[in-house]
Amino acid sequence: MVAVATSPVFRDLPPSQIVPVLADAGVYVASERSFYRILREEKLAAHRGRARAATHRRPTEQTAGGPNQLWSWDITYLKGPVRGQFYYLYLVMDIWSRKIVGWAVHERECAELAAALIREAALREGIDAETLVLHSDNGGPMKGATMLVTLQWLGIVPSLSRPQVPDDNPYSEALFRTVKYRPQYPSAAFESVQAAREWVVGFVQWYNHEHRHSAIRFVTPAQRHSGQEQQILVERKEVYEEAKRRNPNRWSGQTRRWAPAREVVLNASADRRKSPAERRESA
Repeated sequence: MVAVATSPVFRDLPPSQIVPVLADAGVYVASERSFYRILREEKLAAHRGRARAATHRRPTEQTAGGPNQLWSWDITYLKGPVRGQFYYLYLVMDIWSRKIVGWAVHERECAELAAALIREAALREGIDAETLVLHSDNGGPMKGATMLVTLQWLGIVPSLSRPQVPDDNPYSEALFRTVKYRPQYPSAAFESVQAAREWVVGFVQWYNHEHRHSAIRFVTPAQRHSGQEQQILVERKEVYEEAKRRNPNRWSGQTRRWAPAREVVLNASADRRKSPAERRESA
């Protein structure tokens, strides 16, 4: 297997190409899996061929300790009235507060419409230059020239996921899941783009102002974004402390923790992803 794989004929090909070529010649040496196993054992499983191996570094770690420091945005499909027809839901969220700071529904997907949405959201939120990072996946609208020029003009720093790695943009993915699993989400399709927009208006109102988000101590995104969460959580703590004073036997320790959620991290570094024990060992 080593001799075949390193021969002038096959040295630039992976086993997935070597095995069928040999089969076409009426020759069987070993399975593709065996080729890979032996090449790994012989330290010969590196990238083969003249083209440079694809490398996609993990996006730079981003953190947010307050509103309008780190946004995430993406586009998802909404079914239209005709089979194969879709509307496009653009959603921009503040990762720290989870508030939807911008949205739009269009009949097409393009960088110009996305750039207009980001511009409107940034102006509405009063974003200062160089204070906001905008994260997205690697789709065409995210990397279009109009979008990049708009971000530069606004002083917003772009951040992109690796190609085909949805986990690099988890907050937007989770938000889309919430959108499509709402009980009121149409089971069939939206009758028109206007119907889709009207539904999203109601969803955004519910999500920002009524939905108590588990990741932010069950306050609403709007309450966290505006700073109201501090007083709300203080009052909740007082309610629990008073209940404990009235009936201490119901608690074996401290009451429920109502301290505000801390900073949010996007694409955490390898060191941050380690457990506390692992970090101590590597220190």
